Amino acid sequence: MSRARLLLFAGDGIGPEIMAEGARLLEALRSEGLDIEWEEELLGGASIDKHGVPLTDAALKKAGEADAVLMGAVGGAKWDTLPFDVRPERGLLGLRKGLDLFANLRPALCFAALSASSSLREEVVAGLDIVIVRELTGGVYFGEPRGIEDLGNGERRGVNTQVYTTSEIRRIGDVAFGLARGRGGRLCSVEKANVMESGVLWREEITKLGEERFSDIELSHMYADNCAMQLVKNPKQFDVIVTDNLFGDMLSDCAAMLTGSLGMLPSASLGETRPDGGRAAVYEPVHGSAPDIAGRGVANPLALLLSLAMLLRWSLGEDGRARRLEEAVERVLSAGLRTPDLVSGDGEGVRVVGTKEMGAAVLKEFSS
Repeated sequence: MSRARLLLFAGDGIGPEIMAEGARLLEALRSEGLDIEWEEELLGGASIDKHGVPLTDAALKKAGEADAVLMGAVGGAKWDTLPFDVRPERGLLGLRKGLDLFANLRPALCFAALSASSSLREEVVAGLDIVIVRELTGGVYFGEPRGIEDLGNGERRGVNTQVYTTSEIRRIGDVAFGLARGRGGRLCSVEKANVMESGVLWREEITKLGEERFSDIELSHMYADNCAMQLVKNPKQFDVIVTDNLFGDMLSDCAAMLTGSLGMLPSASLGETRPDGGRAAVYEPVHGSAPDIAGRGVANPLALLLSLAMLLRWSLGEDGRARRLEEAVERVLSAGLRTPDLVSGDGEGVRVVGTKEMGAAVLKEFSS
């Protein structure tokens, strides 16, 4: 492709600290010949402080024009007293909705060096490599009607609506089936068809899509509560999981802890493929802004760097460089370097480092 244009949203809390390590990697990529340029914009609380809104129209426009967006994290207690519709998280939802980022890919990969860091036994998580595909622009987070209403006599009612259409289900199913085809050939579709009509529709449409276009993929169905249990009991039974917005949010965080830390999980949020082959895309760590450790230099930058690897693979077609970055992370972990969130037990044989030192170690391995 011609020169790639990226937009960086550092965001709030630990966002600027981990994004600094991503920017160092981008500089290294450019110095070795990758034709890229980038600029930074504000999102979340940082945007509220300067512009009064969590996402400006100008920032959204730049995101839509970029070949890809790399994001840190948003939110924090500082803004919790603001009205719901102008809190930092609304900026992230606005970015997803504005770019129609309907497909959220969340890999859960347990690096060999971290198999002892999981809360589960090593033999349960060693070699874990699954992907959760979460529908991102529909469901209960966006459904109407929604809100809080006064019923009188001191009673109030909160309403959120879970709603999906055939086209929404089929397009996320298409992504998940395609991903499974390039992996282990197995897809598990997750919903609550036993108690929710939206779940019945989801199961019916995913089944139809599989029969029509993906008969080579082994399709199974599972209720969301059972899936949560199975992720803890026997996570390696899964290859690709596809589910809705709400369940995907919960199950991917559950899967994160299987890998040793929420600080290890990257994600990609993708839009429709355009006629020119490009697509809107935002890459971000699954973890939050962690305001309790912001500014202390101890945040784990690996999820951000692995998100950058996903950006290289999915948006820039740089699979080789993506693999190099992932392998650099693996070598650093195998050498015993850990940020505080990755230390388990007595930490024997490991060296605890901060954000900058971890980022520098990955950069050195990547460039060697």
